[in-house]
Amino acid sequence: MNRPQLAEEVAAELRSRIMSGELRPGARIRLEEVAGRLGVSITPVREALLTLRGEDMVELQPRKGYVVAPLERQDVLDLFQLQGDIAGELAARVAARITEAGLDQLIAANRKLTRSRRAADVEQLEYEFHRTINRMAEARKLSWFLHTATRYTPARFYATDAGWREGMRTAHDELLAAFESHDADKARTVMTRHFTDGAERLVTHLEKLGVWDPPA
Repeated sequence: MNRPQLAEEVAAELRSRIMSGELRPGARIRLEEVAGRLGVSITPVREALLTLRGEDMVELQPRKGYVVAPLERQDVLDLFQLQGDIAGELAARVAARITEAGLDQLIAANRKLTRSRRAADVEQLEYEFHRTINRMAEARKLSWFLHTATRYTPARFYATDAGWREGMRTAHDELLAAFESHDADKARTVMTRHFTDGAERLVTHLEKLGVWDPPA
């Protein structure tokens, strides 16, 4: 595996840990500890942290090194609202143009997803379901922006949450029904809500962890 890909994977792992509350704002990130945890050298960890610094996910502080940057409730809500707005637009475009063959493809993908039990499978199949929708929209730039925004979604957290998985099934059923009836407005509403519901669930999780509790 080449080093740029390693650095991307390290950055993805750290994003997920930050967004899920495992690494909290102000927490110090030790390069050696991350490298040992992931079984990589220091170099891709350092490159990943440079990337995350550019995304305002971490900060470099004197005498401390890298620490997790502030992350407020509104930051989480804003990230997911942006994702929902873009995904909703893509879904609306799909509803307006989807073919019978395309609908059958999504129904089959969703059936496979809902039958999955392993969290890792759910995570991957959910990603593939949405990626298929985005490709059907034939909007390369919007899809790219959505892909960039969803990097901040802690997919592993959702895949292991039974409540989210149940909500996902309901949202997908409603979305497929909107596609079948070519109801663009309904598809937009359902898809956007799918993301904003995820934001509320994540905020509740972070609140329970005490991420925003005042210092003792």
